[in-house]
Amino acid sequence: MPQKTAKNPARFPHGLSNRRELMKSAVWLAGGCLAANGWRPLAFAGAKPAPDADVQAESTQYSSGDFKIDAYLARPKADGKYPGVLVIHDDKGLNGQIRGVARRFAAAGFTALAPDLLSRSTGLSAKKTSDEVADAIRQLSVDATLQDLKSGFSFLDRNAATNSGKTSTAGFGWGGWRSLSLAANVDGLYRAVYFYGATPSEGLSDLESPVLAHYAEFDFRNTGNALWTQKQLKDLGKRFTYYVYPKVDYGFFDETSVNYDAAQAKLAWSRTLDFLKD
Repeated sequence: MPQKTAKNPARFPHGLSNRRELMKSAVWLAGGCLAANGWRPLAFAGAKPAPDADVQAESTQYSSGDFKIDAYLARPKADGKYPGVLVIHDDKGLNGQIRGVARRFAAAGFTALAPDLLSRSTGLSAKKTSDEVADAIRQLSVDATLQDLKSGFSFLDRNAATNSGKTSTAGFGWGGWRSLSLAANVDGLYRAVYFYGATPSEGLSDLESPVLAHYAEFDFRNTGNALWTQKQLKDLGKRFTYYVYPKVDYGFFDETSVNYDAAQAKLAWSRTLDFLKD
């Protein structure tokens, strides 16, 4: 597939002015897709697990053009080939929480790669404060970032522990837009998942993989795009499923966030695994 030039993502690129009303419509139309109440909170349901004896994890690097991209690779310890997941971080960078997500995927039977998308010019996320990381990430080139993710996808799909042809992507927040955009820019991606991410305004016709989206009821900027995304993808004949989780905001899956919700994080994680293993 010819490579495309991506445009900077906008939170509401489609003229959606009344965010609260549109978000309410998305929640209402989601109907049965709303996450059920009544789950018992977990001690850990986000992404920072204790060491797992059945998981093998390490820091690694891969090439993207002339650059070396730092990444975190996690896989089941047992020999074999497993479906792959490219984990795309939020604007907090490749931190302990995202490494935890990669380890959780590994514990669930996946080979997971989490690239540090600050590697190209600014160094490891871990060497910066959270504010410095967020500022640096906002300055990243969209095209360069997508190129680094394409290279990461190829690196993961060719890994000896990956079942080639079964590599998916999972993005969070800032990485959510990139998860969907990557799916429209590479051949052979199996599934695409994103959590509270914006929708690319172009390129959706090139999507080949099914898409699963998780939205938060109180995230008025992103959830308001759910209906537009659903309509566009349906009109294009694409497979798209989304859920709106009640009484939570952006970041509900991140246990380091003030918006973390253990019950809804558990439900979103379960749905994600079911989707990727289908």
